[in-house]
Amino acid sequence: MAQNITQRRIILDLAVTLDGFIEGINGEVDWCIMDPDMEFTKFLNEIDTILYGRKSYDLWGQYIPKTEDSEIDKEMWNLVHSKEKYVFSKTQKGTDNEAIFINENIREEVLKLKEKTGKDIWLYGGASLITTFINLGLVDEFRLSVHPVVLGQGKPLFVSIKERLNLKLVLTRTFSSGVVQLTYHRSS
Repeated sequence: MAQNITQRRIILDLAVTLDGFIEGINGEVDWCIMDPDMEFTKFLNEIDTILYGRKSYDLWGQYIPKTEDSEIDKEMWNLVHSKEKYVFSKTQKGTDNEAIFINENIREEVLKLKEKTGKDIWLYGGASLITTFINLGLVDEFRLSVHPVVLGQGKPLFVSIKERLNLKLVLTRTFSSGVVQLTYHRSS
């Protein structure tokens, strides 16, 4: 009897402001609401791999919560750090006991990851890596949590996208915090 094996998906899941920024002008993300109704822990349990750009990994890949942080935050970071991590970098090579670094052949390396047995894969970012993945056609699902704030300036989500990408809205969730989560798949 043949098994029905589905390929792992690359999921871009991130917060974005109403005006399309993923960070403020100085890299701030203090506008990002961690709404418990968004079930972020559930999402973390549906993935087993996280993909980072080097800058994002340096900031968040080994982040340790502060003593005064909530138990929920500490649990979330424990879950994040239990995942296999890959860092895409032009400069840093090898591994650091926490992550595997990929320096070239991005498309081929990611396709190998997708073929491995496991759960879905979270494309964490940053903006440059997200752009690379979109331009290479590697993002299977866009899960954007639009936060009720307009920054006016900052780091935009979409920069230097080379080709039009048609998407299909598959799910909309609205939360009491004012966050609206939009989930898109690539159109066939």
